[in-house]
Amino acid sequence: MKNVLFVAIISVMAFFTAVPARAQVSFGDASKFNDGWLFRLQDDSTAVGTGYNDSEWRKLSLPHDWSVEGQLSPSLASCTGYLPGGIGWYRKHFNITDKAARHYIYFEGVYNRSEVYLNGHLLGKRPNGYISFLYDMTPYLKEGDNVLSVRVDHSRYADSRWYTGSGIYRDVWLVSAPEIHFAQWGIGWHATTLTDRQATVAVDMEVEKHRTTGDKLEVSATLYDADGKQVAARRSRVSDGKEGITKETLTLKVANPNRWNLDDPYLYTLETELLCNGKRIDGSKTNVGLRTLDFDPNKGFALNGNRMKVKGVCLHHDAGVLGAVVPTEVWQRRLSNLKEIGVNAIRMSHNPQTPAVYDLCDRLGLLVMDEASDEWEFPKRKWIEGWNKGEPGYDGTYDFFEEWIERDVTDMVRRDRNHPSVFLWSIGNEVDYPNDPYSHPVLDGSTINQPMFGGYKPDAPDAMRIGVIAQRLAARVRAVDTSRPVTGALAGVIMSNQTAYPDAIDVVGYNYTEDRYDEDHATYPDRVIYGSENGSGLDAWYAVKNKEFIFGQFIWTGTDYLGESGAWPSRGLNTGLLNFGSFPKPRGHFRASLWSEKPVTYIGTYPKREYLSPDAPDIWNYDPGQEIRVVCYTNAPQARLLLDGKVVGDIKPYDEKTGIIHWDIPYRAGELRAEGCDKEGNVLSSYVIRSSGRPYALRVSADRTTLSHDRATAHLFIEVVDENGTIVKLGDNEITCEIEGPARLLGLEGSSNTDMTDYTDNRHRAYQGHLLAYIQTTGEKGQVRVKFTSPLLQGTEINLNVEL
Repeated sequence: MKNVLFVAIISVMAFFTAVPARAQVSFGDASKFNDGWLFRLQDDSTAVGTGYNDSEWRKLSLPHDWSVEGQLSPSLASCTGYLPGGIGWYRKHFNITDKAARHYIYFEGVYNRSEVYLNGHLLGKRPNGYISFLYDMTPYLKEGDNVLSVRVDHSRYADSRWYTGSGIYRDVWLVSAPEIHFAQWGIGWHATTLTDRQATVAVDMEVEKHRTTGDKLEVSATLYDADGKQVAARRSRVSDGKEGITKETLTLKVANPNRWNLDDPYLYTLETELLCNGKRIDGSKTNVGLRTLDFDPNKGFALNGNRMKVKGVCLHHDAGVLGAVVPTEVWQRRLSNLKEIGVNAIRMSHNPQTPAVYDLCDRLGLLVMDEASDEWEFPKRKWIEGWNKGEPGYDGTYDFFEEWIERDVTDMVRRDRNHPSVFLWSIGNEVDYPNDPYSHPVLDGSTINQPMFGGYKPDAPDAMRIGVIAQRLAARVRAVDTSRPVTGALAGVIMSNQTAYPDAIDVVGYNYTEDRYDEDHATYPDRVIYGSENGSGLDAWYAVKNKEFIFGQFIWTGTDYLGESGAWPSRGLNTGLLNFGSFPKPRGHFRASLWSEKPVTYIGTYPKREYLSPDAPDIWNYDPGQEIRVVCYTNAPQARLLLDGKVVGDIKPYDEKTGIIHWDIPYRAGELRAEGCDKEGNVLSSYVIRSSGRPYALRVSADRTTLSHDRATAHLFIEVVDENGTIVKLGDNEITCEIEGPARLLGLEGSSNTDMTDYTDNRHRAYQGHLLAYIQTTGEKGQVRVKFTSPLLQGTEINLNVEL
């Protein structure tokens, strides 16, 4: 029987620290390098030169996504949200003022096909737009003015099935270091044992030496608990002083360890140091989480020995009008809202994401399935006219697969291995989709009813190659980290079962093939199975809930996202539990009634029809006497319905078959309340909706009113209300935002999937009575006044305090 036990001590960089990149790159003194860049959306090969005249270029600060600034057009590809790509250049003039021996430039992500030059010299190329990378600038630096030039080629913009963004869309860091320092991502941790009494922890260190030395080199590791008390320490001599990389391992023993778990994500702090003749020359601080992972083919998954169901969602990296540049505060609110409705795991779909997301998951207590790619050696179909419409395109990332994939997978694991949240490494998503591109004779099998695949195509690439590639990539993961299982998200399980793919990985993900669970569990009794991608239907959840051997699922998707759009007008795919603004949708409330451990009750309505919808909006405005279906999503044993305090819907038991309680009542204006009750009729939770009048005024609130000057982001929530202050959920008024003071508007998000208006201006229509404004500070101290107006409505404003 294949029982996979993973015991690990994992690190995470400190939450909102001043220099978070120290913990990520594992060496040197890192500082953000985002300000003072120049940009031009035009290809010009002479822009590499130091003497190039860039005086007319646009000035900006990073991160930057030029696609989201573009004009939405039905003539562009639907697969990436009807936004453009192109080729752009970035340049930055800078002087080096510190006395460090070596200087590096570290990019968290550039989409895509980037080339980086320093003073006209090519530092390197990195085609994958999701992978972080670092270059040594030392050989080409000079006194005085230096020029970094970055070419970003996203001319093949329809190269993905969803929105990617274009440009240097994540942070950039300048890293200064001595001649001898820790290697990039050269610190790793794993626990050889973890019990309630003691943890034995191996700290792996790589020392990079740019010169041979006879000096006494030592490495040390010190672990501190959450209160700052030292709990373990070790120091050792570096065994080799020759130029190159030397690997050392220190072992720490921790008494009575606190474990990282989802309810109490306890984090230690690990300080690693490199010493030369007793003097510290390099080091970093990271946070550490201790936990065990156990995957069993019959009993499912256990965290720290406790069996649990993984209630996961898939997430892309964009945030609607913000495109690919998503501030940490936006991610924090999104992840917190997902956890609030019962989500306990995130799948990075389908690529490594910005480091801040992993840090947040560590802090919030969310499991993470990290994923390498959506495409291997051949391109997938990319829909150009609309989702699954017209003739597809075949741009993609396949052309650099063979040269880069093993390094990309290795770098993903090296970068992210020190996060307690990461519990699965995925080597690919749906690379086995039948006939897109691989095929196999099994698709013609008489017992297989798969007409959507079109049967075996002998001229297509041979599916047996999938298994060969999977073995290669799984080996690259295990070469770096054996503390977690390797997985893959299989779209064509019937076909992949004929290959070496399932056996090459430790845990096998099934995409939308719940009907295969029982049969494959019987046929492959040692296989650990879970739903790596699933629809939000009740049957898909019951296939997890009612089968002990299926440990979890990942719903498509956690939030609405740009790309995979339908026919114009359509910004993206709106299957999310949260909308573009990260507000829970009705289906998010329905999921909470299935997943949340807290009492949940929600009501939605629609004109009476003979179906029960998990997508019913919480609106109570109809024609007098109109027959309305009221649906209740609750995890209470029963519920009742009241209108203005009087029962209009008798108490009804929870319906396991549908997950929905409902009543049909004639509409009358007022306050409609659903009460979820225990078996004795005591109220456990309730939800209220009210009839509204016509739009009368705007109302605004904020998630924070005191902000740091250093590009802190606030969410401002604007509501359209009637004369009594009730939200007008049918309100779609156009709202204008004006700002005075040291802040800027990042974007206005209405969350409607069909609103194709400009993402970059200061006007936007409300949707269902709501509008979200992202406000970011610009570096100075002072008061910020944000004003919202709309024709014929009373306006509103809010003041924010910006502190140094």
